[in-house]
Amino acid sequence: MLHLLTTYHAEFLAGFLVTIRASVIALIASLIVGTLMAIFQLVPNKLIAGLAKAYVELFRNIPLVVIAMFFFIVVPTMGLQLDGFEAGTIGLAIYTSAFIAEVVRAGINAVDRGQLEAALSQGLTYSQAMRFIILPQAFKIVIPPLGNQFINLVKNSSILAVVAGLDLMYQGDAIAASTFETIPSYMLVGLFYLVITMPLSYLMNYLEKRGA
Repeated sequence: MLHLLTTYHAEFLAGFLVTIRASVIALIASLIVGTLMAIFQLVPNKLIAGLAKAYVELFRNIPLVVIAMFFFIVVPTMGLQLDGFEAGTIGLAIYTSAFIAEVVRAGINAVDRGQLEAALSQGLTYSQAMRFIILPQAFKIVIPPLGNQFINLVKNSSILAVVAGLDLMYQGDAIAASTFETIPSYMLVGLFYLVITMPLSYLMNYLEKRGA
């Protein structure tokens, strides 16, 4: 296994960096979109709430690989050219945002409804009340499940290998195919994923304890 790492360290490092880049971009995008979808599901406007719920249910119940392949194969036929990295990252962000929306919505619902009503009675708009009063408390409540979604996102970033996204899994597949050393190649890939997910797990545990 060590000789593989020595020989193909450049390939593993390139894939590792692509995985980190895709994960960070998808994490930020999915957190923003997921939070908006959570808020939209709870607004008084039934049309907006219905569309947000439809978004969440749609992307929660479609396999990630289907979403990624849609952006990789179908979208370019409509005139928007996307490479494997872009298609995979967009698919990953959309897929994860649907799950984050449900996590954040649960956190918002866990905050006493009276706080929103009090904020509105003091002259704050609905968006201001959400931004300054409700969401800070909601995020504090949902740190553990939110952390799980972030870790799942990193692991799910392996979907980029399916669309030639040049990520860690893609490089592992290529090295395993060229050397026929399948088990050592995938063991190294697994170790590289642990380098990302373990610190993230410890960080979320730290934030949870700090917020307790």
